Amino acid sequence: MKHPDDENELFNRLEAEMDADSNGDVVDLGKARSARTESADATVRPAVDGAPDSLPCGSGEALPDRSPDPSGTGSPTVMVDSPAPTGPGVMDRVRDGSRRAVVPGWARSKPEFVNALGWLGGYAWHTTAFHAVRLPWYGLRLTVQAPAGAAKFVGGAMRWVADTEGEPLRQVAARREDVEQYLKLSRQRDNRVKLRSILAVLALVVGPVLALVLYALAPTWVTVVALAVLTVGLGFLGAPADKPVISRAVVTTEVERLTSNIVERALGALGIAEINKALGKGGEGIKFPAPITRDGPGWRADVDLPYGVTVPDILDRREKLASGLRRPLGCVWPEPVADEHAGRMMLWVGDKALNKVTPPAWPLTRSGAASLFKPVPFGTDQRGRNVDITLMYDNVLIGAMPGMGKTFSLRTPLLAAALDPLAELLIWELKGTGDLDAIGKKVAADYGSGPDDDTCAAALDSIRYVHKDLERRAKVISGLPKDKCPENKVTPALAANRSLGLHPLVLSIDECQELFSHEKYGKEAGVLCTAIIKRGRALGVILLLATQRPDKDSLPTAISANVGTRFCLRVMGQIENDMILGTSTYKNGIRATSFTKSDKGIGYLVGAADDPQIVRTYYIDGPTADRICDRARKARIEAGTLSGLAAGVEPERRTTADTLLEDILAVTSADEAKPWNDITVDRLAELRPERYGPWSEMEPAEKARQLTAALKPYGVTTGQVARRINGKTVNRTGFERARVPDAIAERDRR
Repeated sequence: MKHPDDENELFNRLEAEMDADSNGDVVDLGKARSARTESADATVRPAVDGAPDSLPCGSGEALPDRSPDPSGTGSPTVMVDSPAPTGPGVMDRVRDGSRRAVVPGWARSKPEFVNALGWLGGYAWHTTAFHAVRLPWYGLRLTVQAPAGAAKFVGGAMRWVADTEGEPLRQVAARREDVEQYLKLSRQRDNRVKLRSILAVLALVVGPVLALVLYALAPTWVTVVALAVLTVGLGFLGAPADKPVISRAVVTTEVERLTSNIVERALGALGIAEINKALGKGGEGIKFPAPITRDGPGWRADVDLPYGVTVPDILDRREKLASGLRRPLGCVWPEPVADEHAGRMMLWVGDKALNKVTPPAWPLTRSGAASLFKPVPFGTDQRGRNVDITLMYDNVLIGAMPGMGKTFSLRTPLLAAALDPLAELLIWELKGTGDLDAIGKKVAADYGSGPDDDTCAAALDSIRYVHKDLERRAKVISGLPKDKCPENKVTPALAANRSLGLHPLVLSIDECQELFSHEKYGKEAGVLCTAIIKRGRALGVILLLATQRPDKDSLPTAISANVGTRFCLRVMGQIENDMILGTSTYKNGIRATSFTKSDKGIGYLVGAADDPQIVRTYYIDGPTADRICDRARKARIEAGTLSGLAAGVEPERRTTADTLLEDILAVTSADEAKPWNDITVDRLAELRPERYGPWSEMEPAEKARQLTAALKPYGVTTGQVARRINGKTVNRTGFERARVPDAIAERDRR
């Protein structure tokens, strides 16, 4: 089998050579083709003695190009396109083709299969109950319509006996004055009427007799059933055509089938010059590398856009595309195909808008446990298929503008972590509305709610605890035998060994911008969380962050750059989009700005699979979350892993007194009237590395600002302190040591 492009290329080459050969010589095409094939890879040489026509046909050398030389040098133009068929062969094309799944995806996935069976059972139950309730009404209508059905039956029988269906043919023969045909039809009618009349008389005689016998001899229930069947039959026969007896239990909406013409019409309405050129006269049109098929509750079309047109060009005009398809905006989802060229677009058009589809229940709502080492259900895609995320060896960042479902999206992985009895949860909800109270109070080892300074300080203590635990976990793993820990990371077996203390440790901060932008605690929290993200993956530590203000101050770039799994709901601009999903995602067509106000809980998920996904998270309301947490708490009590606040124990890290002022006096001497901030921070880190160590990792200016923010609540101000070093005056931020004892006395009086 030849490739169509190969045949076109060979034809164009032959046509060009025939047009160029103007001397009128007769050429043996068979020999010419043979010579061309043999010399396909040979170098074209100029003709001997400047006689271009002296080469004999069939000599085995390539025919020179007789087109004029624009340079005037006399050398012929070398043809670079081979006339021989090129490109992949038949086997290569078959081998490289993508095989369609034998078993549908929904049948291979247990959650989707169970969901499909549940839907089918619910549909059958609803239909049965719907008609069972209306059964008396159906019986009454059929009884009322039975006389009309009987009249219709008698009228039909009389017309059948009289052969009225043949009357139009006889009338046509009469109008045409076709005597022979008319007589033939008349004889046929006479025979039919005679036979049918005999049958009708027999039915009129035998029918009543059988009815009397049935009434006299048959059991009562047989008579009742016979009358009921007769009434039902006559009732259906007598029903008006526009008023069916049985109404529909489920009313479906017919959706126009997606075709190539509809897709081309929609693309042509976008106002893109290259698309208009391709669809215009003489253009190549729009190419579809695969058939348009049903894909879940919608249609999928793979489209090769014209040269120079990329998928982001289409995403910029998604509203116009939806208008061209005559579908709601929430039904139209164009996406780039990561492993193809930039012009390959996957267009999915749903039967219903994604925000109008009834969301399925979370698979773990009623039963089941979770393991953070395995994928946990997070949401569904446009096709209704389950989308999982794996929390172990990863971190999660969720971002959105207020009111788009950010906290509800965070609740799903937290509930999954709660259903893993081995996991220790540290949860901080800095909005203060109590959205995570069920998990925090029933399951979590540490929990706080509110944007106040005390809650932020407690959250920072929790972060310090996790950061310190990284060192312990690293030492435990490094001391294990290689056969127990061959890859130097936490495994399910190691996590289950409670004596090692390598259980999954989940730290979650909702509205994390309240902490990272805090004047006193923000810098340290950012440094510690960055270290946790970088080092915690292999050590069984998982960080979950959610924010509604993704900027460099509210979400340090070192954190956003190292998060593995990102989920972005609706945001307003490119900067916010890239802060959550990663640099250049907006440019590559992954745009959470395209979501509307009604798209709550819908966002782009990046990092959970090879390609970005549009996901609608499972909706778990407060009462449902309470029931799930009750089940999770019971499982932890049975496993003996309930700890911290959930077990009624106040964490030690929450009762530690603030000794900053005493520590400053300890690391500065009395003869230092005005110590520099950055030098003091380094000394504090040497004194208490577990607490001030992260401060020492900052730049000198950041160290100064960190200590300034830490001293401000105590009334100790800072300012520029000048010193002469090597004959030069050096200014740095410092403070008056004499004010520190006064601040201690004032603090103790409170």
